[in-house]
Amino acid sequence: MNDLDQLLQTAQADFAAAATPAELENAKAKFIGKSGCVTELMKGLAALSIAEKKTRGAAINVLKTGIEAALTARRQAMADAELAEQLKAEALDVSLPGRSRGTGGLHPITRAMERIEAIFGSMGFDVADGPEIENDWFNFTALNTPADHPARSMHDTFYVEGGHVLRTHTSPMQIRYAVQHVKRHQALIDAGQSMPEIRVIAPGRTYRVDSDATHSPMFHQVEGLWVGENISFKDLKSVYVNFMQQFFETTDMEIRFRPSYFPFTEPSAEIDMMFGSGPLKGRWLEVSGSGQVHPQVIRNMGLDPERYIGFAFGSGIDRLAMLRYGVNDLRLFFDGDLRFLAQFK
Repeated sequence: MNDLDQLLQTAQADFAAAATPAELENAKAKFIGKSGCVTELMKGLAALSIAEKKTRGAAINVLKTGIEAALTARRQAMADAELAEQLKAEALDVSLPGRSRGTGGLHPITRAMERIEAIFGSMGFDVADGPEIENDWFNFTALNTPADHPARSMHDTFYVEGGHVLRTHTSPMQIRYAVQHVKRHQALIDAGQSMPEIRVIAPGRTYRVDSDATHSPMFHQVEGLWVGENISFKDLKSVYVNFMQQFFETTDMEIRFRPSYFPFTEPSAEIDMMFGSGPLKGRWLEVSGSGQVHPQVIRNMGLDPERYIGFAFGSGIDRLAMLRYGVNDLRLFFDGDLRFLAQFK
């Protein structure tokens, strides 16, 4: 056995004896480091003849390749051993029962809102969405709300910088939608032709300074609007009664329209309902405000009130959800109590 074969065996033995990666790197430096055995052998070639350099150099390269192969094999063996130890330490007993994760569900207000959108969608109503921070024009003025109306008071409205407010209802979206609708069909209007009817609901969050068992500073409303050339109070009653029967999945109820006042409708009516059975039997419950759209509001939409007429309504989604699910305190919807919310999965 020549000196190079002996050196390879020594390297293999040292690599095998290394117990840690650090020891293995030290053993590597002993043989193929900057001052290792193989490096010194390469330096010694300078003293040999050309013929000897070829023979000796080739043999040293074979040695170096063998040492590097032994080093790589030992590194892989150590990595495999480390992985095996890790797998052993982190072993899972797959026969044990798993930890189940509870399934989530839609919030009851979300469920009610989706149901409302589906019902009105079946009646041909679009769904509009818009900003929750509104300017005075869309939130008040365009809806014929006078400057001295109590709704503008800071006791009722959250004001923010720049003269904007947190919208107190979703009616501003009725105006926004109607204005865009009129712009899209302005050519027909200018030509004296019939414009396609405006038929839209606007569900969403609204804000008022109010908080008790049946009111919240943040609550949800759905506003509805239907404007055309021959839309009457009869259409309002037909649409809303149909909606209520579908929402509560019963015809065992009475619905009445009670005269009232709103600046954006004339005439106006509060809508009350009474179930014919169950715990609320015999009790009238207010569920919505409604009425024929005021002529000034029609003008603010860009339409002629002598030609176009329609109705609007606004209902509290939270109150409808309370009645549908038998909840007696509005605050339960927003307390985040999983025991309460889990009932609606």
